[in-house]
Amino acid sequence: MGLFVFGVILTLVLFVALGFKRGKVVQWKLNAKQLISVVGVLLIALSCYVSIPTGHTGVVTTFGKVENYTLEAGIHFKMPWQAVVKMDNRVQKSTQELSCFSSDIQEVMMTYTINYQISKQDAMTIYKTIGTEYFGTVIAPCITESVKIITAQYNADSLVSSRGEMAQDIEKVLSEKLRAYNIVLVSTSIENMDFTDAFTDAVEAKQVAEQNKLRAETEAAQKVAEANASAEIKKVEADADAYELLTMADAEAAANLMVAQSLTQELIAYTYAQLWNGELPIYYSGEGGAIPMFDMGSLTDPTPGE
Repeated sequence: MGLFVFGVILTLVLFVALGFKRGKVVQWKLNAKQLISVVGVLLIALSCYVSIPTGHTGVVTTFGKVENYTLEAGIHFKMPWQAVVKMDNRVQKSTQELSCFSSDIQEVMMTYTINYQISKQDAMTIYKTIGTEYFGTVIAPCITESVKIITAQYNADSLVSSRGEMAQDIEKVLSEKLRAYNIVLVSTSIENMDFTDAFTDAVEAKQVAEQNKLRAETEAAQKVAEANASAEIKKVEADADAYELLTMADAEAAANLMVAQSLTQELIAYTYAQLWNGELPIYYSGEGGAIPMFDMGSLTDPTPGE
């Protein structure tokens, strides 16, 4: 618009000024010199074209009113009284340093990075409702609010252990907020979380205590395992001894059974004679009366008597 106005003024001034002819009497009339005013006409012609660079969207305004269409990258014709605002629609990056508090009132300094871009088809709406400074007006406050809201839902310990889950929650909330302003959230990341020195020392002390506890539990488990192994060995040895005794008893019983089965009346009489000390009783008594000493064939259960 400025170039168009300047071109119009320059054309008129040159056309009028070059028409005067000095002499005794100042006269004004058309002459060849007035063709120089064509420079202003060229400026007016140039103001009717606009170039939109790659990665930008052109928002057209007519006397300050935003039109309902946009211009893509390239050269476009426009009316001289129209202006074009170039909106960057490429993916842009922003890193914020934020001071947040956990649910247990532990302060944490967080470095939060987002990649975002404006919606190309809604560029005129963004310019109309927010303007070109949409980051400071909308995006930065939304980042701060979303990060602090989600951080306050986690205690200090879970901020570290559940970092991935927390990042997803923040991204979800932030994406919904920015979508309402026609801004697309491409990606986010929590680059760093820094706690106070007191909390860091407490966490380290807790980790050391847990490691010591785990070591003690491991050693106790090893001792129990060794004791169980020793008891199992003793049980196996005792079972082996018992089995050996049982085997010996079975063998002895089997031997006695074989001896008992091999006994005969003749063998008993022979053994009795071999063990006799030479002193003979007069007789043996039994159910059948007196039995002669040397009647061994009829002896069944000799019992010495008077």
